[in-house]
Amino acid sequence: MRKDITVTAEVRAARGKNEARRLRVRGFIPAVVYGAYKDSVSIGVNPKEITQILHSKSGHNTIFNLSIQGVENTPVMLVDSQRDPVKGHLLHADLKRIDLEKRIRVAVPVITQGEAAGIKLQGGLLEIITREIEIECLPDEIPEHFVVDVSSLMIGQSVRAGSIPMTGSMRLTSAPETVIAHVVALRAEEVAPAAVVEAAPAAEGAAGEPEVIKKGKKEEESAEPAADTKAKKK
Repeated sequence: MRKDITVTAEVRAARGKNEARRLRVRGFIPAVVYGAYKDSVSIGVNPKEITQILHSKSGHNTIFNLSIQGVENTPVMLVDSQRDPVKGHLLHADLKRIDLEKRIRVAVPVITQGEAAGIKLQGGLLEIITREIEIECLPDEIPEHFVVDVSSLMIGQSVRAGSIPMTGSMRLTSAPETVIAHVVALRAEEVAPAAVVEAAPAAEGAAGEPEVIKKGKKEEESAEPAADTKAKKK
């Protein structure tokens, strides 16, 4: 989705770790822009501006303007980035020029809404299988996300990528049979533990009774010889 955002960049005269370090000291990170049958350009950009774009609703699918001082002003998308493994902040960004007249392929998130009937009526479980699908469309028609209603699903039923409506220049490139979400029955092993816990006290009581009876029987047997001995003494 195209946004009215402009990120200002400057050309990097040199490359390497030292140049990257000097850029970061000034509050920039190294980046490169390429595509649209033009030469790639090494640039420096403000990481805060790129991070804000990534955290927007359209995320990686955001098309914004890149203004390179003294070189060009062009629509771009962020196609790759490198982050610090510990602190998580941006270290490098790859930007691609976008021709607004040509279709591009993007991955769009899929959001489910509603409570499946198979959960309320049959005690089933809704499983989300696929959280994004790939489509091809004109840059200005990239959606932020697709919404799929799962409220009618019963156990054994599913929603597939092919059932998601495409509008305008959109064309599904993911396999149409790709399952987005389905409702399944709870497996036996998920129900068994509760039954075992309930049955355990009764089982323990049943197992304990023979021991008590057996013990009482031994006491009776040991008492009988004692009575015989007293009788003989008399």
